[in-house]
Amino acid sequence: MKKYFTILTVILIVSSGFSQEKNIKNNKWTIEKATNWYNANQWIIGANFVPSTAINQLEMWQENSFDAATIDRELQYAQEIGFNTMRVYLHSLAYKADPKGFKKRVNNYLQLANKHNIKTILVIFDDVWDKSPKIGKQPEPKPGTHNSGWVQDPGDPASREVSNFPELEIYVKDIIGTFKDDKRVLIWDLYNEPGNSDKFSASVPLLEKVFVWAREVNPSQPLTAGIWQWSKKFQEVNVIQALNSDIITYHHYGEPKDHEVVINLLKTHGRPMICTEYMARTRNSRFSNILPLLKNEKIGAINWGLVAGKSNTIYEWDKPVENGAEPVEWFHDVFRKDGTPYKQEEVDLIKKLSSEK
Repeated sequence: MKKYFTILTVILIVSSGFSQEKNIKNNKWTIEKATNWYNANQWIIGANFVPSTAINQLEMWQENSFDAATIDRELQYAQEIGFNTMRVYLHSLAYKADPKGFKKRVNNYLQLANKHNIKTILVIFDDVWDKSPKIGKQPEPKPGTHNSGWVQDPGDPASREVSNFPELEIYVKDIIGTFKDDKRVLIWDLYNEPGNSDKFSASVPLLEKVFVWAREVNPSQPLTAGIWQWSKKFQEVNVIQALNSDIITYHHYGEPKDHEVVINLLKTHGRPMICTEYMARTRNSRFSNILPLLKNEKIGAINWGLVAGKSNTIYEWDKPVENGAEPVEWFHDVFRKDGTPYKQEEVDLIKKLSSEK
């Protein structure tokens, strides 16, 4: 229980009204508005999505490697098992290289997702994995290594340097402004795992700014940034996320008893909740024991990920299989490239729960 004391402190801070300088109130949704929005949607279930042919966000979105055929085929796999939502990472460098073309490709993706009755959570910034993203041809995967080519956005030290903020503001406002009333976009997830990669509170200035910029655009979709780390080093980050999100999103890759503790703590906000990352089989976070829990709690469920591919997320974090052989048990992902489920019983459970009212 000790590791959850930080998030409990966050909740108490929010309840007491302390640290209001971190609360970017302008245009924040009321609890009533957030609840009405959530209740107007079907139960949110899906996956974090990058096509199997892309090693990272840049390979997904750059013109020369944007793979509409694979995206279309793999979203069909998702639709067939009842998934209705994909969480998809953007990248500011892909925008910087070609703003008009980037927005055209985002629209193309949204058209394909809509064809399969899938809505999209769009992720703006990210503090995870490689700190030096570069435009152009992306590296080949390292055999047996989890997410060997995933990149941060905007990177490090780029995310800390205030001199970059005007350019990033243009990006954020243009992207959100372009799709601010688009019904194909479900949610704006403004910053994935801020403070990761040992950044801690160094990510606070950009985290605060992205909320400010998004609030100034005032999209019709809710804003969020998912709470993901419970240690004291992340208290300032957690407070900002909790105070400024229209709906509460969070990540949890642990077993059910720990997941339930987090759910019960986050419930105190009184806002709708979506778990935007879960399912790590070797850590006892599985469809069989987490998905029914989330369904019962009326919490949205977005697992990592969909189709095994160049991201190599069938392999566990920091436990490479050097010869690239398939692991004894997959860490993430639902399908092989040909659409065959990794485990038929998992797909059967997803179909069952996604079809229930």
